[in-house]
Formats: sequence, C-alpha cells, structure tokens
Amino acid sequence: MPVVEEVLRRGASAAKKSLGLDDLSIHSGTIEAPFLRNPTSMSRKEKILAMLADEPNDSFLRYSLAMELRKEQGHEESIRILRELAYDPEAKYVAAFFMAAQQLAELDQIEQARAMLRDGIEEARTQNNLHAAAEMSELLSDLGK
Repeated sequence: MPVVEEVLRRGASAAKKSLGLDDLSIHSGTIEAPFLRNPTSMSRKEKILAMLADEPNDSFLRYSLAMELRKEQGHEESIRILRELAYDPEAKYVAAFFMAAQQLAELDQIEQARAMLRDGIEEARTQNNLHAAAEMSELLSDLGK
C-alpha cells in the first residue's frame, strides 16, 4: 500500500512527488485527479486519505484508515497503524489495542494478540476506561491467557 504509507509518513505533497502523482490535488478532504471519474463519489478510504493529507497526525483518522484497510484484508498495514496508535505516547488510543489484537487473533497470531491485550488492559486501566479493559479481558480469556 505505497500511497497510504507515503501519505501517512511524508504528507500529501511529498507523497505526490515520490509516487509521480503530480496531477493529484487534495483540497479540504476532496481528491481531484484525471484518473478519478467523479471526485464526489470517493470511497470512504479515499476520503480518509484526503483528510489525512491535511491532518496526518489525527488519531481518529488514522484509526479509521486502519479499519478500512482491515475491510480490504490489508491486515499487515492495518495492524502496523494500530500499533503506532496504541504505543504512541501522545495518542495511547485504547481502541487500537483491542482492534489490533482481534486482527492478530484472526490471523492465528495468538501470542502477539495476548501481548497486545495485556498492554491494552493496562493502558485502559491507566486511563480509567473500565469498559475497554473489561472487553479486552474477555477476549484475553477467550484466547486462553
């Protein structure tokens, strides 16, 4: 997923240049390019990417992109983004722990899923998010501690 990675890592203008997409323009959440027949009928993922071009550090947008990638079976990239959100000292996005663990479990990476859940439970408790801690505890129990 080079476009996704480039936009997240370097921002829209650098990504356009390095990927040879000079005819792509992004303005206020709208992507305009000759290869798009109708810019107003953008997919959810395209809209998220366009908004991320303006707000590359927005945790909710990054989380939303990870969920869209999951729908497309882009598990590796989705999990990478979720891990970044989960362990970023400024974000500590609790939901990211749970969603990454779910995907890891679905991919039969049970030990990694358990580790993610343990870290997530600890962070949820730190943030006094008892509901999230309980959900992760339940999944951890289902995975057999």
